[in-house]
Amino acid sequence: MPELRKDPVVGRWVIISTERGRRPTDFQREPVRARGDNCVFCPGNEDRTPPEIIAGRPSNSPPNTPGWTYRVVANKFPALRIEGELEPTGEGLFDRMNGVGAHEVVIETPDHQGSLATMSTEAIAEVLLAFRDRMVDLKKDPRFEYVLVFKNHGEAAGASLEHPHSQLIATPILPIMVTEELEGSLKYWELKERCVWCDIIRQERRSRQRVILESGGFVALAPFAPRFPFETWILPTHHSAAFEESDVDELRGLAALLGEFMRRLSDTLNAPPFNFMLHTAPLRTEDLDYFHWHLEVIPKLANVAGFEWGSGFFINPMPPESAAGALRGERDDAG
Repeated sequence: MPELRKDPVVGRWVIISTERGRRPTDFQREPVRARGDNCVFCPGNEDRTPPEIIAGRPSNSPPNTPGWTYRVVANKFPALRIEGELEPTGEGLFDRMNGVGAHEVVIETPDHQGSLATMSTEAIAEVLLAFRDRMVDLKKDPRFEYVLVFKNHGEAAGASLEHPHSQLIATPILPIMVTEELEGSLKYWELKERCVWCDIIRQERRSRQRVILESGGFVALAPFAPRFPFETWILPTHHSAAFEESDVDELRGLAALLGEFMRRLSDTLNAPPFNFMLHTAPLRTEDLDYFHWHLEVIPKLANVAGFEWGSGFFINPMPPESAAGALRGERDDAG
């Protein structure tokens, strides 16, 4: 059974997931390049994954057979398990609870060679709708406080399988990085009675220095103080705290912008490995005036070393203005 343990100094929770330690890929040094019949996510291998939870398929297409456009399945090696109760306990100053949660995989396309940079807007929209629908369903479970959607693309970004996929994990506590964003946003609201994210969007749209592209009610921009080269935030231009409250038209607009951004990222940086994370409001909260959901995209271009780990400061050699310009297709005449 996995376990959640709380660091008594900074309050950070850590998942101790013994079952994931038994994954075959944990001990392999070579990259996993499963293709064709060897790829568990490819069509024809549906019996090699857990049964699908939801899928995009024609009405006459039976579950767990070929013919799908996307599939959502339980992770075979989950970080947290759906069964059981939390049963929080303490041992002196140490807190722990059972590792209860949900861990699911979204297989984004049947095309093993596909990617968000090559998928159609409609196909990306289906994936985003799957995120939304799974969040809405998991929200019904009173044990869960948060659902984090994330994607690891490429071995350097932590992907153990090459086939295009993303994941979501429902947790019984709020992730500390989301808590920090919530607390910072609330402080700004209490000071100015405005959403800090909305103010960022307004200022960036005026200056255009760090705006990469804007369409369909969404904007992609390089943040003013990025931790990593080419870090990008994608936000709705209207205030919205909870991703799962997005309607179909909104998610189609996001799909169009996300696909275009991924094509630019791929062309500019030669299809780099990357991570993306969706930060949204905690489950079952009232609409938050001070928080704004957003997607963070971080290409894996630099290693985090001792100074960053020890201090919390990040050293970024790429000014965000230059990164945004490159992704807009502007030439760097200085080079």
